[in-house]
Amino acid sequence: MASPSPSSSSSARWSYDVFLSFRGEDTRKTFTSHLYEVLKDRGIKTFQDEKRLEYGATIPEELSKAIEESQFAIVVFSKNYATSRWCLNELVKIMECKTQFRQTVIPIFYDVDPSHVRNQKESFAKAFEEHETKYKDDAEGIQRWRIALNAAANLKGSCDNRDKSDADCIRQIVGQISSKLCKISLSYLQNIVGIDTHLKKIESLLEIGINDVRVVGICGMGGVGKTTIARAMFDTLLVRRDSSYQFDGACFLEDIKENKGRINSLQNTLLSKLLREKAEYNNKEDGKHQMASRLRSKKVLIVLDDIDDKDHYLEYLAGDLDWFGNGSRIIVTTRDKHLIEKFGIHLVTALTGHEAIQLFNQYAFGKEVSDEHFKKLSLEVVKYAKGLPLALRVLGSSLRNRGITVWKSAIEQMKNNPNSKIVENLKISYDGLEPIQQEMFLDIACFFRGKEKGAIMQVLKSCDCGAEYGLDVLIERSLVFITKYSKIEMHDLIQEMGRYIVNLQKNLGECSRLWLTKDFEEMMINNTGTMAMEAIWVSTYSTLRISNEAMKNMKRLRILYIDNWTWSSDGSYITHDGSIEYLSNNLRWFVLPGYPRESLPSTFEPKMLVHLKLSGNSLRYLWMETKHLPSLRRIDLSRSKRLMRTPDFTGMPNLEYLDLTWCSNLEEVHHSLGCCRKLIRLDLYNCKSLMRFPCVNVESLEYLGLEYCDSLEKFPEIHRRMKPEIQIHMGDSGIRELPSSYFQYQTHITKLDLSGIRNLVALPSSICRLKSLVRLNVWGCPKLESLPEEIGDLDNLEELDAKCTLISRPPSSIVRLNKLKILSFSSFGYDGVHFEFPPVAEGLHSLEHLDLSYCNLIDGGLPEDIGSLSSLKELCLDGNNFEHLPRSIAQLGALQILDLSDCKRLTQLPELHPGLNVLHVDCHMALKFFRDLVTKRKKLQRVGLDDAHNDSIYNLFAHALFQNISSLRHDIFASDSLSESVFSIVHPWKKIPSWFHHQGRDSSVSANLPKNWYIPDKFLGFAVCYSGRLIDSTAELISVCDDVISWMTQKLALSNHSEWDTESNIHFFLVPLAVLWDTSKANGKTPNDYGLIRLFFSGEVKKYGLRLLYKEDPEVEALLQMRKNNNEPIEHSTRIRRIRYNNSEHDFMINEASCSSGKKQKSHF
Repeated sequence: MASPSPSSSSSARWSYDVFLSFRGEDTRKTFTSHLYEVLKDRGIKTFQDEKRLEYGATIPEELSKAIEESQFAIVVFSKNYATSRWCLNELVKIMECKTQFRQTVIPIFYDVDPSHVRNQKESFAKAFEEHETKYKDDAEGIQRWRIALNAAANLKGSCDNRDKSDADCIRQIVGQISSKLCKISLSYLQNIVGIDTHLKKIESLLEIGINDVRVVGICGMGGVGKTTIARAMFDTLLVRRDSSYQFDGACFLEDIKENKGRINSLQNTLLSKLLREKAEYNNKEDGKHQMASRLRSKKVLIVLDDIDDKDHYLEYLAGDLDWFGNGSRIIVTTRDKHLIEKFGIHLVTALTGHEAIQLFNQYAFGKEVSDEHFKKLSLEVVKYAKGLPLALRVLGSSLRNRGITVWKSAIEQMKNNPNSKIVENLKISYDGLEPIQQEMFLDIACFFRGKEKGAIMQVLKSCDCGAEYGLDVLIERSLVFITKYSKIEMHDLIQEMGRYIVNLQKNLGECSRLWLTKDFEEMMINNTGTMAMEAIWVSTYSTLRISNEAMKNMKRLRILYIDNWTWSSDGSYITHDGSIEYLSNNLRWFVLPGYPRESLPSTFEPKMLVHLKLSGNSLRYLWMETKHLPSLRRIDLSRSKRLMRTPDFTGMPNLEYLDLTWCSNLEEVHHSLGCCRKLIRLDLYNCKSLMRFPCVNVESLEYLGLEYCDSLEKFPEIHRRMKPEIQIHMGDSGIRELPSSYFQYQTHITKLDLSGIRNLVALPSSICRLKSLVRLNVWGCPKLESLPEEIGDLDNLEELDAKCTLISRPPSSIVRLNKLKILSFSSFGYDGVHFEFPPVAEGLHSLEHLDLSYCNLIDGGLPEDIGSLSSLKELCLDGNNFEHLPRSIAQLGALQILDLSDCKRLTQLPELHPGLNVLHVDCHMALKFFRDLVTKRKKLQRVGLDDAHNDSIYNLFAHALFQNISSLRHDIFASDSLSESVFSIVHPWKKIPSWFHHQGRDSSVSANLPKNWYIPDKFLGFAVCYSGRLIDSTAELISVCDDVISWMTQKLALSNHSEWDTESNIHFFLVPLAVLWDTSKANGKTPNDYGLIRLFFSGEVKKYGLRLLYKEDPEVEALLQMRKNNNEPIEHSTRIRRIRYNNSEHDFMINEASCSSGKKQKSHF
């Protein structure tokens, strides 16, 4: 927000609001004096000739100039007005200015009849008789008087006091002028970009109609337009004529913060304006008392602009709401949100892109810019300003009337040297901070902008700056803000201001922070490090030289962070080529990948160190002796390929995170690890040489990573009760058995992940004591042959994943797991070993997902009572060898998805519950039972197909599918299955079948419909085909009328599954007209009134096809006849029935032509 741009204004020529013309002897001490005082009290600048001798005919030049420079002229006609040549000549001048300068003239008829003035009767006639006698030589002048009187008396807006009191007449005239003046004064608002939105929001907070005292704050960063908005709101409220908007007094106190130490003067100004009398109180306590006592019965409007808390302005200018009368409203503008947090707050943010361009153009060009070169350069400036009105105004004004060359030079300069006017304005917020908060702000501006709040708070806390409170202050002062992703952010120009402050220090030789690699390199080369240096945070891809001499001089260095992503051929970091013999003991945050020495300097005693990261280093050990590091919370020594042992942890009682991943030569972890009672995460991933691990005696531990620890055969002993949510990862480790002590102490844990332990043969029976266990994962334990017999004792178990194991017979007690929702098995199996699942009639009442894929199930492997699983929603039986399924499978009333793909020996599609939504089968079975699938399965939406992936299979299946749909199209669309939904196929085809006539590439299926496309009783619906990624389960079908007057929209529920969500899949579905057409919305139209069909997808569609289907289709009939003439059977399975599979290679033959299927994929109807 910004004040309006400089422009010529008619108001600029007026020196006065009102000129008063009157006959002194008639009204000077009565009506006119009262009128003048009221005008003055209302702030209307009025010219009244105090001397007003009214002698002679010629009015003085001073008076004539005052008339010309007054926007309004009030002429008080009284009985003796016409007796004065002075008054008459004054009137002539006024009427001339009315014509010449478009001034407004308001006549007041004070105890005279307007017609007497208009026609010069009664006292006016008598006066003119005397003038004509006395000045008979000046007939022309007398005529001008008559014309002026006649014209003035005929003006609208006059006031006649004969039928009202003087007070009413004065009130009418002053109100009339005030209203017109306010409307004129508010005309500047039209040039303030975006002001209307702000005014509406603030007025809603003010709630003028409520008879209480209310304070509203306008808050935002410096230069964002708070004062402009407050002034606009103030002026707007004063213009309103409604009684609720009438205030007894109003005052706008501007730039309060600039009046440091002058609170008493501000109080006097406020009281003087509100009470309309001079206030001269000598101290702020007297002023405070007078405000509290003298304003409590007055309804006032006050704006306190640019307040901060250093001098307690609010306390002395608006300390209590009881100071003011009911209906009073106080508006406060501030950069500090904390000052007004108990009031309604309107937060002002930077302008949007369009608004920013509009404001900049006002100042840079005074209008919209048409020149393309300037347009392009303007966008660069606007981008730099990031919507800050102050910056847009300053930069626009500085570039106004400049040439292209100057613009380019100025833009280049502002990127390297910020504009001083902008910086100084923004720096006010910085100057108002406490020293420790200033340091925190500079750290964020130089290093931490855009970084995650939690991580940065750890850095700031390490610097003893009261981080939590300090950040709140910075947020309240509008210097920083937190994004919805919990990142610390600030305006570009605020950051620029912070870095400008640091660069000023650099120019003085006292630089405190470095963030540019080139500055760091220069300091190292020239050995210019000083005691003033506090923080270094640089990122680089190049090798850095670190000077030991430069490091020695930086004894106050608290942050050293060198982020380097250069790697050597052996996978280690390359950071620098020099040795480091000195490190500041003041370090709190130390990050230096590729540290070059075998150990840290013996003199390094960083007692305040919080974070240590030396990944990819040359360390053999950190240090030999025990260090006292009470503040250390995080150690990262990952990829320390030479590290053989960890340090002694005795002096690190607050350590929370220890990262030793990829330390391939690490053989042992120091036994003192148990002293770290606050340890949360310990990660030893891929420590291939680790053989000894101390007893885990830490209650706080949440994560223990032991994956790929090849040499670790024994799981560490645990002698304390851990957190229920602890995660222990042992995948691909050398562990052979789990200690019973682990389960003895961990009976309360809820998740147990034992996946990927390649040498694990059995689970101890004590695992069944984990009564709180909810999830158990033994996936990928290739030697695990069985589950404990007591597995059914895990009363709260909800998920069990035993895929990729050797388990072939789950214990019978598994059926007692009545809270189990997800159960998965798949066996590597031995030849001749078949999986058998126990009877389930007595349990598994909550089971929703059962995965027995590739378990080598044969007939009898599934329990005959499987139909008793009343909650089962998804059953995966793919890749098994049964020929028949239990009949009770038809009793699975909750079943929605059934996967029977790659079940090569299955000869018959089982009877299924009619509520099934998705069936996953092989191509030949899908075609064989096509009629049954699409006409009898009322809720079936998709059928999954096993792989038919190469071109030969694709062409054969596409053709066969077309025949089946064509032959059965009437039955399909007439069936109940398509009465309210669509039937769809998803298949890994490579292209859209050719029989889809309308094809294209877009995010929606779209086709112009032919004239009279809808034939009653013959049109069936639409066949639609598309490829791409389906994001969610809905698509929107829209029919658009030719005249674009009406349309019909219908949501189509498409069944969705992650397996089908691949870009290579082709989605095919049938949409009957009944799904689209809603007679209640037709408004007398027929389908033929609609000429376009469009289908929108919630996903990324690559290509599409569409075909209209009819009962009688010549193209279809011709194709069917051709096949009949060639004696080719038109049965539902066609030649697909002759597919046979080779079990070992997963290849299959069609009419003795071999086609490799490649990697198994699934596709779905």
